[in-house]
Amino acid sequence: MKAFMDENFLLSTETAQKLFHNYAKDCPIIDYHCHLSPKEIWEDVHFENLTQVWLGGDHYKWRLMRCAGVDEKYITGNATDFEKFQAWCRVLGKAIGNPLYHWSHLELQRFFGWNGALSEKTCEEVWNHVNAKLQDPSFSARGLIERSNVAIVCTTDDPVDSLEYHEKLAADKSFSVTVLPAWRPDKATNIEKDTWADYIAQLSKVSGVEVTSFDALKKAISVRMDFFAAHGCRLSDHGLNYVVYAPASDEEVEAIFVKRLAGGKLTDEEVAKFKFAFLFFLCGEYTVRDWTSQLHYGCRRDNNLTMFAKMGPDTGFDCINNYTPADQTAAFLGACERAGHLPRTILYSLNPADNEMIDTICGCFQSSEAVSKIQHGSAWWFNDHFQGMTDQLTSLANLGYLAGFVGMLTDSRSFLSYPRHEYFRRILCRLLGEWVEDGRYPDDEALLGEIVRDICCGNARRYFRFEEKKI
Repeated sequence: MKAFMDENFLLSTETAQKLFHNYAKDCPIIDYHCHLSPKEIWEDVHFENLTQVWLGGDHYKWRLMRCAGVDEKYITGNATDFEKFQAWCRVLGKAIGNPLYHWSHLELQRFFGWNGALSEKTCEEVWNHVNAKLQDPSFSARGLIERSNVAIVCTTDDPVDSLEYHEKLAADKSFSVTVLPAWRPDKATNIEKDTWADYIAQLSKVSGVEVTSFDALKKAISVRMDFFAAHGCRLSDHGLNYVVYAPASDEEVEAIFVKRLAGGKLTDEEVAKFKFAFLFFLCGEYTVRDWTSQLHYGCRRDNNLTMFAKMGPDTGFDCINNYTPADQTAAFLGACERAGHLPRTILYSLNPADNEMIDTICGCFQSSEAVSKIQHGSAWWFNDHFQGMTDQLTSLANLGYLAGFVGMLTDSRSFLSYPRHEYFRRILCRLLGEWVEDGRYPDDEALLGEIVRDICCGNARRYFRFEEKKI
């Protein structure tokens, strides 16, 4: 029987062990997509206890606790921090097969040096051990990032954001990690939302462009993109229901914009036409600025309307959507390519059934502009577990170019999430090791090591054209 989560956890062959320990383990982390708060990084926040740093805002954990029948009082309610942690321990101790079990134990091992198995029996021991560690000033937000060997962090930022904390972090030579903004224009895109008109008014104020037409919207957005570029932005990110292809004339799009700004209700077709036109425009701007476009889609959000009314979005009530039309994704990329402004693009579908579809679409639009210019993004959200990562890597290898992959991201709001990169790296090395020892690839350590290091960090550095802080 193998030991529980020891140094060779998931490394099923000697080749896997060699690749991980000699090549993957110590690679710096390029976290090109996360939801960390730049304000909290700048302020170097400290956490009083494990519940605050571990359970606060983590809808992955909240969702698992609800599945186990825990009352909301002990999840997001008014229970004490220790009571919430006790409830979490009771659930996690029996969470066999769930990636949260592995992530949580990797976090306890790597950050706090605790190597046991968390359960109701060890709850108080872990609470006291970790909370004592958290009193050390080095266990702050910045300290946790630096302990994880992170080189670059890209946060998620709205076009109207001031980026004041990015400015401060860029000027702070005491913090070695490069923290860059990433452009997330969902609020401008989602014309069907009740809050859209108020957002457009806010964009007008911040950009200095009175947005009364679609043409003016494009001007305002360009102003803000210039501002983001001046702060080191290298990539965008979009949260879409699906990639839309609904071409319309300029006159149609202007009429749709004016109708909605006046308070009119749009049809589904009108919404689609606006979103296509806007994203098409943005991809042209990304190309000019040499930015990467990330398209996240395939999620059906806020399904429990009762809980959404109480708690708002991003609280654990989303699911996989099976409406992710390949014809529209391919047609959208094709339209950008014909217009000469298809940027480097990463496609992420929340539906794992789309793996092969994405990999074959990517193959249609590759070019010498970049290695794997169109990427199949890392297994995302409901898929970043052992099987999901294995399936995504296998599909990419089968139908694309695994050696050109930009690798893992955290997509997290937690400062303790960086061991997810280790989890990914162990799965990657396991897979490559099995292929080698099965005779499907030669035992060429130098070449394998190069592939592993590139996927862990080298490819992302080159693909995104990052410039790191000079200390």
